[in-house]
Amino acid sequence: MSENKDLEQLGEFGLIDHLKSKFSTVQPTTIQGIGDDCAVIEISDTEAMVVTTDMLVEGVHFNLMYTPLKHLGYKAVVVNLSDVCAMNAKPEQITVSIAFSSKYPLEAIEELYAGIKAACEHYGVDLVGGDTSTSYTGLTISITAIGRAKKNKIVYRSGAKDFDLVVVTGDLGAAYMGLQVLEREKEVFKSNPSIQPELDGYDYVIQRQLKPEARKDVVQFLQELDVTPTSMIDISDGLASEILHICKSSKVGCHIYDEKIPIDGSTSLAAIEFNLDPATCALNGGEDYELLFTVKQADYEKIKGNPHMTVIGHITDERDGCYFIDKNGSAITLKAQGWNHFNA
Repeated sequence: MSENKDLEQLGEFGLIDHLKSKFSTVQPTTIQGIGDDCAVIEISDTEAMVVTTDMLVEGVHFNLMYTPLKHLGYKAVVVNLSDVCAMNAKPEQITVSIAFSSKYPLEAIEELYAGIKAACEHYGVDLVGGDTSTSYTGLTISITAIGRAKKNKIVYRSGAKDFDLVVVTGDLGAAYMGLQVLEREKEVFKSNPSIQPELDGYDYVIQRQLKPEARKDVVQFLQELDVTPTSMIDISDGLASEILHICKSSKVGCHIYDEKIPIDGSTSLAAIEFNLDPATCALNGGEDYELLFTVKQADYEKIKGNPHMTVIGHITDERDGCYFIDKNGSAITLKAQGWNHFNA
C-alpha cells in the first residue's frame, strides 16, 4: 500500500523526475534527454532529430465502447506528432507497436491500422517499423515519432523570459467536454441498451475527443511569420499543467487571464449543461493537442490578429508566482489538476 501511495503522491511527472535523477547522458550527440516533449539528437552541425514515444492503454486512455478503432489509430499517431510540433520540428517517421488479446479479429486490427495509415497520409509521415505482441488485458498501442529541425530553430520548454507573451492555438476544453458526453451516453447505454445515444449538437466536442489534430500547420505559420517561440509545449494534460511545465523549466512565473482563454461556443454550452465552468474545463481538461508557447513582445505585431493564435497572458519573474486572473481581477494560484496516472 505504501508504494502505491508514494506513486500517487509523486504523480506521472514526479515519477519521471525521480527516475530521471538516476540517469545521466554520456553521448555527445544527445542534446536534450528526458524532460521535454521530445528528446533531441544531433545528426549534423546544423540539424537535429527529435524523438518521442507515447503509449495508449485500453481502459486507461480509451474506451472501445465509444471509440471506433479507426479513430483510435488516427489519434494514436496524432498525439505523438503533436509532441514533435511542440519542438518546432517537422514530423517525418513513426514506428508502431501494439499488443492485443485474442478477442480482436484480423478485421479489427486492419481497422486500427487504417486509421494509422490515414494519419500518415494526412501528415506526410512514413511508418517505418514497430512490433506486435499478445496481451492478456486488452489493447495497448505504443508509437514513436521522429522529426527533424534546424538546431537553432528547435524550441524547448526552458526558454521563456520575463515579459514574454503567452500564446495558445485554437480553442480549449472541447476534448474534455466530448469525453463527458461520451461517458454519459455510455452509462445510459449500460443501464438500458435499447436507448439510442443522444449525440445531436455535440459534433464538435466529440470530434475533438475522438479525432484531434496535431498543429503542424501552426509550425508552418510561425515559420512564414518569421517567429520563433521562446518556449513551447503541447496541451495534452490541460492548460494549467502545461504552463506550469514551462514556468518550472524556464524558472519564471506567469499571469493567465480568464477572459482571454479561447473557448468554442459549443464547448461552453456543453460545460454549462454538465454544471461545469468552461474555464475550468480549458484549464484542466486536457487532450486538446493545441500548442502553448511564448514569444517576445517584439513579435506581437507579427501574430496579432492571426485567427489560429490567441495571447492569453504574459510571463513574470519567478518570485511573482503563477496565477490565473479571473474575470473579477482576482489572482488565483495556478495548480495542475489534470490527469494523474497514479491517482487511486
